[in-house]
Amino acid sequence: FGPTPAQLTLVKQIGPATWINQQMAMSASVVPDTTDLSVLQRSVFNNMASGQDQLRQRVIFVLSQIFVVSQEKNPYANEMRPWLMSLSNNAFGNFKTLLREMSLNPSMGKYLDMGNSVIPAPNENYAREVMQLFTIGTVMLNQDGSVQLDASGKPIPTYDQARIAEFARALSGWTYGGNSATGLNWESFTTPLQPRDNYHDKKAKTLLLGKVLPAGQTTQQDFDAVMDNLFNHPNVPPFIATRLIRSLTTSNPSPAYIQRVANVFANNAGVRGDMTATIRAVLLDPEARQD
Repeated sequence: FGPTPAQLTLVKQIGPATWINQQMAMSASVVPDTTDLSVLQRSVFNNMASGQDQLRQRVIFVLSQIFVVSQEKNPYANEMRPWLMSLSNNAFGNFKTLLREMSLNPSMGKYLDMGNSVIPAPNENYAREVMQLFTIGTVMLNQDGSVQLDASGKPIPTYDQARIAEFARALSGWTYGGNSATGLNWESFTTPLQPRDNYHDKKAKTLLLGKVLPAGQTTQQDFDAVMDNLFNHPNVPPFIATRLIRSLTTSNPSPAYIQRVANVFANNAGVRGDMTATIRAVLLDPEARQD
């Protein structure tokens, strides 16, 4: 990444806010549909280095460090490209859409084992990481990113092993696209994961903040409830705000800076999770600009 002399001149002429708006309106650099991982890698790094959509490329990079997938487990280009496309398509969208799409992304389905995670022993990997890395973290936070403490001065955990198990059951019953419309399919990366109620745990589950899912719900109903439960958790605004700030402007933001950005994420004109507004808040904050 980095400014070119022409970009520097343009920002001086039109100002940072206008430049950001122009960047957000720009078409995304192309990600080739290839089976060759080296071709995909070169394309990604060339887009970062020389793509006109520099802000989108930077945000893709930021989000790739939150919603992590690795070629160490997904060694082929077709197993990585869906993940890259979700990051690119949702960089300036809504965080809830990104979370939902990434949860059913076949790249993620393989990497964190939600693909073909079924009864009677659903895999807990995605259930754990969607909380720990993607949304709320391991401890309760205040809106300024500071850690909430209990009466004995210890951090209050956001979840425990029992909650991981409940989430794994709620997220069971998803498979890859393929020939079978009712059974399980082997790994395929052309479509999102698909629900299979016959392989879904239909017992009641207890999610975060005391939310109880009744018995008998479908795979899709439980998935929707999990997404709502996570997206509306009070930790999400400060957790995501802190990571965006650290990757875009400064590694040591003040609590006030985190809170200003988290407030925008939590409610921008009545909308929660507005990535465009949140990224603007990160980049144009007085602490970032030091005007």
